[in-house]
Amino acid sequence: MSQSASPTGLAGALARLSKHLVVLIPAAMAIGLVTGIATDLTRLSALVLPMTMLMVFPMLVNFQLGDIVAGKDSKAVGLAMGLDFLVLPLLAWGLAHLFFGEEPALFIGMVLAGLFPTSGMTISWTGFAKGNVAAAVKMTVIGLVAASLLAPLYLKVLAGAVVPVDIIEVLKTVLLVVGVPMVAGQITRLVLVRTMGADAFKSRVVPVLPGISTLGVLAIVFLAIGLKAKMIVGRPELLFVIAVPLLLFYAANFALSTVVGRALLPRADAIALVYGTVMRNLSIALGIAIASFGPEAALVLAGAYIVQVQAAAWYVKLTGRVFGPAPVVEGAGAAA
Repeated sequence: MSQSASPTGLAGALARLSKHLVVLIPAAMAIGLVTGIATDLTRLSALVLPMTMLMVFPMLVNFQLGDIVAGKDSKAVGLAMGLDFLVLPLLAWGLAHLFFGEEPALFIGMVLAGLFPTSGMTISWTGFAKGNVAAAVKMTVIGLVAASLLAPLYLKVLAGAVVPVDIIEVLKTVLLVVGVPMVAGQITRLVLVRTMGADAFKSRVVPVLPGISTLGVLAIVFLAIGLKAKMIVGRPELLFVIAVPLLLFYAANFALSTVVGRALLPRADAIALVYGTVMRNLSIALGIAIASFGPEAALVLAGAYIVQVQAAAWYVKLTGRVFGPAPVVEGAGAAA
């Protein structure tokens, strides 16, 4: 895409917004903390579920179920699903027991951090690192569909002994947070492509979608911190307590997926495997946490945003050392 075709004005600002999560998430947390101390935000809790639906909706406008059966990449996708639905949920559950055995709300937050794999950033970071983007797309689609179906059962099995889990209510929340936006997103995509054309949709609409979701993420993080601001001030050590298991979770996740990828996959597929497992869908997990289990559960996921984005950015810089330089394709232009 030429530079002149890039979105400008408000659309351009939205298109660039998701690139600054490293700064924006801590800022939203700080503003939420200050506001929550000065003001009672309880009345705003009613906005959490509709705001979450609006946050997830842009992510699913360009979401194509047909990508599940498209292409090859079955080995890389199979390994990613094995890590995403067997190893990593158990890792998160083990850390939750170790660090939050006496903190039910934080326990459920940690379990949720390991439950929803992949996000739009899986595809973006895979592209930045010169990985197999097609495999990343398939991991994202399959991971989201599978997690939506399995989440209530996983929560009941992994967290039911510590936190009361109403499997029907969780299923309703998942359907509202994922199912409704998915249907609305598919309809929106079809209408926009038919009215403005596929090329205009890709150049004018798709770049803006992550920024709209980012606004929703910031609002949810603001609420999650603001609604529990007084508790955080009363227990400042809580931030450190939350940070330790998150750092362990992501360190183990990066190490495991890197070792498996290097041992079993070619370079591009291995990079897709890493980002198809370490990039958790924290937006959906955050919405479910705060809607079904309260803002305290969301504190873990708000912290996970900071760790995840920072770690992903650093890993891109280290990709050449870990997997070797990307092969040069003769005659290819700069990656978009």
